[in-house]
Amino acid sequence: MLFSQIIGQEDIKKKLIQSVKENRVAHAQLFLGPEGTGKLALAIAYAQYINCTNKQENDSCGQCPSCKKYNALAHPDLHFIFPNTTNKSVKKEPESNLYLTEWRTYLESCDCYASTSNWYNALEVENKQGIINVRDAASIIRKLNLKSYEAEYKVAVIWMAERLNIEASNKLLKLLEEPPEKTLFLLVSENQEELLMTIRSRTALMKIPKLRNDEVADALRKRYNCCIENANKAAILSDGNWLLAQYYINNQDDENLYFNNFQKWMRYCFKFNAPELIDFIANDIKSLGREKQKEFLAYGLKIFHNALFINNGLADNVLLPEDEKNFLRNFAPFISNNNIDLISELFEESINQIERNGNASLIFLDDSFKIYNYFKMK
Repeated sequence: MLFSQIIGQEDIKKKLIQSVKENRVAHAQLFLGPEGTGKLALAIAYAQYINCTNKQENDSCGQCPSCKKYNALAHPDLHFIFPNTTNKSVKKEPESNLYLTEWRTYLESCDCYASTSNWYNALEVENKQGIINVRDAASIIRKLNLKSYEAEYKVAVIWMAERLNIEASNKLLKLLEEPPEKTLFLLVSENQEELLMTIRSRTALMKIPKLRNDEVADALRKRYNCCIENANKAAILSDGNWLLAQYYINNQDDENLYFNNFQKWMRYCFKFNAPELIDFIANDIKSLGREKQKEFLAYGLKIFHNALFINNGLADNVLLPEDEKNFLRNFAPFISNNNIDLISELFEESINQIERNGNASLIFLDDSFKIYNYFKMK
């Protein structure tokens, strides 16, 4: 992973490169930032730059034997631990070592912009949540106590370090405090509050900010060859999250469909014309299919919550394209503290019912009756 392959974050790249040039590489560092900011990619690019044998002014060379192995995520002195759990292949005592092939394949597919939900989908763990367990901690300790194979630094990348359980955290503490010579710990996290204070206190903090909208839009235009309007719209909706930006650019038609259908649905609910409602549900909603019906309801939740921002003078917090904002300004007066909880519970329950193979036509019709009554509570 080269720094040049990472979207934005120019100030962070300069700081990391400068720390190497000035020989100020802290042995344990915490890359902290929201999802989709490139923090894991930055950690890997940083490790690659440190061990590059032909460093350029602002990046790794990409051609030396060390860089080639880093690019394949297969350098013998680069070690990963990450959240894991059992699946169809590993039925007991899971650990990161057992999933290294899947991990490298996943990172290749996402250009090292990883998310826990996508990683769990790649592992096919269904609804289970992963942790970093004591077997992972023991494994990384064992590897780091060995002599390095060929690189100047042995590097351990701990992705989603907040998923370290208590036992694993305690096992790693001494090594974090007194690591072997030329050993580098790079912890990557989205929520430092979930990390043990004893872990946090042993790391140098590197805060990774959200990406700017112009950086996201520019990257979308280059990588997806999309028009400026669509790139800007996806960038605004993503709020600095590259993973969300890619989702929106790849699902632009769905987003427009959800917006148009939501406007129609709310108008039908407001004036409550039963024949029009039944026709709308039968023709527009039923044809979506279960997954898109759930996404449509989730889109509705987003609109309702943004309506509260507008009602409370926080319109700057609304991250929507201009046409949706215009609709929301007219729609917001019908949403208030009196009905938002009821509407949210209704939509969340409807998503669960559709997930459990409930009859979508009946669910949406029942929702329409209730929304009509909730609007009267404004």
